[in-house]
Amino acid sequence: MKARVVWVEDSVMLGESGSGHGVVMDGPPEHGGRNLGVRPMEMLLLGMGGCTEFDVLSILRKSRQQVSSCVVELEAERADQDPKVFTRIHAHFIVTGKGLSEKHVARAISLSADKYCSASLMLAKSAEITHDYEIRDEQ
Repeated sequence: MKARVVWVEDSVMLGESGSGHGVVMDGPPEHGGRNLGVRPMEMLLLGMGGCTEFDVLSILRKSRQQVSSCVVELEAERADQDPKVFTRIHAHFIVTGKGLSEKHVARAISLSADKYCSASLMLAKSAEITHDYEIRDEQ
């Protein structure tokens, strides 16, 4: 896997993934940024959210669950001193669908957290990662 990050100006950076997709990163004004994009640490948190949601949806589809929506709300705390690594991350899944099995949803989230999500497992080396979920029935 490869990626490239190019400094544009001030605190603005353009990231390009090996698959050719771009993303703008920037810092807050108090650090010389113009608030034009996500912060690099936010990118890490978003990456973990995307990784675990991808797993959960894949597992639920294989279990023939009829998912119509899945949202992962992430909340993280960082260390006060440099390096300001994540120390705690909580992922709250909101899964919506018809007749979803709580057993299948819980299992999918657990499998992602404990076995499949590389991003979660890597971040768990510095942060306590917790998760919970709610199931919404689609009428």
